[in-house]
Amino acid sequence: MKYRCFIVFISLTLGIAIRGQSQDFTPYEEEIPESGQSIEMVPVEGGTFQMGSPQSETGREEDEGPVHEVKVDNFWMGKYEITWDQYDLFVEEKLNNVNIASGGEVEIEADAVSLPTPPYIDMSFGMGRDGFPAINMTQYAALMYAKWLTAETGHFYRLPTEAEWEYACRAGNNTAYTFGDDPGQLDKYAWYEGNSDGGYQKIGSKEPNALGLFDIHGNVAEWTMDQYDENYYEQFEGETADNPWLKPTELYPRSLRGGSWQDAPEELRCAARRGSVAKWKQHDPQLPKSLWWLTNAPFVGFRLVRPESPPPPEKIEEYWIEAMEDY
Repeated sequence: MKYRCFIVFISLTLGIAIRGQSQDFTPYEEEIPESGQSIEMVPVEGGTFQMGSPQSETGREEDEGPVHEVKVDNFWMGKYEITWDQYDLFVEEKLNNVNIASGGEVEIEADAVSLPTPPYIDMSFGMGRDGFPAINMTQYAALMYAKWLTAETGHFYRLPTEAEWEYACRAGNNTAYTFGDDPGQLDKYAWYEGNSDGGYQKIGSKEPNALGLFDIHGNVAEWTMDQYDENYYEQFEGETADNPWLKPTELYPRSLRGGSWQDAPEELRCAARRGSVAKWKQHDPQLPKSLWWLTNAPFVGFRLVRPESPPPPEKIEEYWIEAMEDY
């Protein structure tokens, strides 16, 4: 199939409402205009925590250390992983129907919103769509979904950093899992190789963590906005890392967290890290291979965050540019 990329060029000004400045830092639902769909967001109060895992932790890998102190600011995180119901609004968007949010407290220039090429197979692999997590998208596609949602709502959404993701997963604990150290408790909180029956399951059908986040372990592995580097933590030993983000400079590997429906318990731990690989597009029939879709990663999905205090407009534009380089 011929490779295609649809781009909507927007000459209007995109209004970004900094709702965190005028709204309580509380849970809320973000309605996606004219869709009947909404995304529930949970407040995650910032602070410092010990990132990584000690050498004594069962299942630990070398890329999880050394343990180091990290500071993160307040942010909201999606209560659930993004579902097909929400993601298909983006995939099926018509070129003349992109809504440009306006009237916000901050204005930024939006030069373009890219829309995905149509999938060439059923990307759910027959595992279910209504209420199930969206899968098989590239990190680029997840980033563009966040940009599209920003345009639709006027609020700055993005992928979490590795640090934000682990902080939210831990929910104040220093244990291997959000609920403690006993993997025997996973059945209450997660879909993984031991109980998933060979596929992902509907979001929210297990118990949430202490912050109210569902499926933070398992179901689908979740994209972050970081480059994956197995030695990344070494530079922070003995100091406090302030909202770290390893900006991508190469296409592979990019970082995912949380483990999935096909992973073993140790791969679902709070500190467990994973990098993307080119073979996730192994059966992609297109040349060049798609920016948007994976063919061999039915375990990959994502959830979004929204910082309470978003960066200034020029930094938001810089984020989109830097996050999408090398694609």
